[in-house]
Amino acid sequence: MRSIIYILGWILLVLAVLMLLPIATSAIYGETEGIAFMVVALCSAIAGIAVIRKRPENINFYAKEGLACTALGWIMLSLIGAIPLTLSGEIPSYLDAVFETVSGFTTTGASILRNVEQMSRTTNMWRCFTHWIGGMGILVFLLAVLPMVGGSNMQLMKAESPGPSVGKLVPKVRFTAQLLYGLYVALTVLMIVLLIAGRMPLYDAICTACGTAGTGGFGIYNDSCASFSPYLQWVITIFMILFGVNFNVYYLIFLRKFRDALRCEEMHWYLGIILTAGFLIFRNLAGQFATVEQGLRTVFFQVATIITTTGFSTVDFNVWPTFSKIIIILLMFIGACAGSTGGGTKVSRIAIIGKSFYSYIYSFLHPRSVRKVKFEGKEVEVETLRAIFVYYTGVFLIVSISVLLVALDGFDFETSFSAVAATFNNIGPGFGAAGPAANYADFSALSKCVMIFDMLAGRLEVFPVILLLYPRFWQEIGMEIYVRRMRNGRGYLDRRNTRGSR
Repeated sequence: MRSIIYILGWILLVLAVLMLLPIATSAIYGETEGIAFMVVALCSAIAGIAVIRKRPENINFYAKEGLACTALGWIMLSLIGAIPLTLSGEIPSYLDAVFETVSGFTTTGASILRNVEQMSRTTNMWRCFTHWIGGMGILVFLLAVLPMVGGSNMQLMKAESPGPSVGKLVPKVRFTAQLLYGLYVALTVLMIVLLIAGRMPLYDAICTACGTAGTGGFGIYNDSCASFSPYLQWVITIFMILFGVNFNVYYLIFLRKFRDALRCEEMHWYLGIILTAGFLIFRNLAGQFATVEQGLRTVFFQVATIITTTGFSTVDFNVWPTFSKIIIILLMFIGACAGSTGGGTKVSRIAIIGKSFYSYIYSFLHPRSVRKVKFEGKEVEVETLRAIFVYYTGVFLIVSISVLLVALDGFDFETSFSAVAATFNNIGPGFGAAGPAANYADFSALSKCVMIFDMLAGRLEVFPVILLLYPRFWQEIGMEIYVRRMRNGRGYLDRRNTRGSR
């Protein structure tokens, strides 16, 4: 428990440092909203320093502690990150501010704001920057900068990184985290440069790049990206796809192992799904565009933004034909690659499920044969298959219950289902009243709380958040604290010396 509190203290301190960006933005543009961020940053820094002053003797994390630390860290990050929005008066309702902040950190992009252009530059910078922070993960950042010892720290990275499995790129976890963030920063800077080359102002370029890198989708204009030039839309489309690729591929390219990078099976599935979905929708919308280039740009922008769960938009796909809308919904649940900043259930899981299904059918035709499921050239372990099926069971239950609760608002099924699907899969826009031309302001407080839970559960892939709702976990934590106090001499009785007196 002390290790968890120690990490939460560091998260508070890092959060205070990260708020320097909106504070600097406020100073540059002469806005008063930065005062709220200064107050919260100062309080967060003081609290963080007070917690980390006493370092635990042994900082080790097992699976249970890693999941709990991740869930508690993200919840605390969201609750505190929302305070400046309410203090500044930009979002008067704290629940709405929490919804907006959770949507930012989980890279969802679902907004309760009706007019983002009325928001200050300070607030919009913070909204977009939360995407960048949440894209790679705050705990991965901590592992990159803190000299934390212990191989069990890998549990933190596994708990926060999306996908069925996470491995080390290099022997030490800290160096792995540094490599991931190094690649992340490099791609973000490259995108900013290309956006500026397309005559986009620096402020707009930073906000757009942060939203794209984290595959979040918060925009600073009411029409999202519709008013951008064709060049800028193509740049955003390409980088949305790039940030949806497993970062292991970029590491292999960095090592100049180009053949190994090109052999990534998950990337083949990912690009294949994008091309297939794009051309099917393009064919379904034939005749609705002035030029072929406009049609391809529009369609592939929407396909990229949905499968990578970014949430930007250039058109209202809510008015597309049913065939195209069904493809969009399927893309919502597929998501990007494991080990990327994208959300969804991940392409690797879909590929493994497909291969498992084929293997099962094949066993009926050839009962005596033994056909094992392989992915990325390796045999998929039984434990991995079990974890995937358990994960999908959790997804089904959470989505089903959430749709029932959101449906109490009286919206039609399309709105209720797509709102839950869009928030759980960290996409942002859905259909109906939750479409790309609308927002989530009209949902009730209950529905917003449900979708806040969905956004956190979707980003952290169900289990870390569910663990906090499991009473046995808190009982074990309480027992560990009790035993530790007893061993420190507070009423400790050695049972071996008292058996004879009984």
